Amino acid sequence: MNARSYPDAMTLAEARALFFARSGLGDDGGYNARWVRVETKPLPVFFPNTARRVEAAKLHDLHHIAMEYETDWAGEAEIAGWEIASGCGRHGWAWLLNLGAFTVGMVLFPRRLFHAFLRGRRCANLYRTGFPESELPRKTVGWLRERLEREHAPATATGHDRVAFGCWCVVGALYHAAYFVAGAAILWWIVTRL
Repeated sequence: MNARSYPDAMTLAEARALFFARSGLGDDGGYNARWVRVETKPLPVFFPNTARRVEAAKLHDLHHIAMEYETDWAGEAEIAGWEIASGCGRHGWAWLLNLGAFTVGMVLFPRRLFHAFLRGRRCANLYRTGFPESELPRKTVGWLRERLEREHAPATATGHDRVAFGCWCVVGALYHAAYFVAGAAILWWIVTRL
């Protein structure tokens, strides 16, 4: 997407409908689906689409629109870096899913991840304050960008930025290692019981 994918004058309702169409998410963005499917190789991952996950996804999607990050692997890594740096508040699903995408970004898109992380360090986000669905037709993309302070990104990284990024890289690596260890333990238990 280019810098004008979602013009400032577009309402958030219009922008979200366009985002769903461009991303292939269906008319409701998948908010009403029972299960969420994440395309991973070699097999997709499925998890329940809980009310708490949908609550976080609605805010996450608005962040995608305001920050102009795509929904491909690189874009999901970028939005993960941005959201982790700006904080996911009480939204456990956001933390969990973002840590997964952050770790993918560490391996496949480290520069883009770091740049997005820096942007997030200087921004607000909707996870802390929420955003009522009823306001989507009344608020514009420009209003949201201003609220998130999108243009306040630093030109260069500080030492604190680098340390924070390094710490989150360690957390991301440990998060993935825990899944690997748990999966190996389950597999070992299954094999030893046959």
